Amino acid sequence: MLQTFAHYGCHLFLPLFVALIWYKSQWKRAFLIMLAGILIDLDHLLASPIFDPNRCSVGFHPLHSYFAITFYLFLLIPKKSRLVALGLVIHIIADLVDCAFM
Repeated sequence: MLQTFAHYGCHLFLPLFVALIWYKSQWKRAFLIMLAGILIDLDHLLASPIFDPNRCSVGFHPLHSYFAITFYLFLLIPKKSRLVALGLVIHIIADLVDCAFM
């Protein structure tokens, strides 16, 4: 139960917190863009089984690979890609929290 709350709480509340603190004037737009980072979970559809509660997605799925994570970190640098990158990095952080509970 705590694992599920921590995982989905990070997916939802961390982008909301970032949006409210650093993007006050456009917090709704920033929140939705960062929340879209959850779309990288589409790579779970390539796995068999699609969901395995004992599998850490970081380092396993293509969009959760260390190469992809490095790319997401570099996307934080340009201002134009920063919100998308924040959403992706926050998603990876949420998944790492999930992996820590395993």
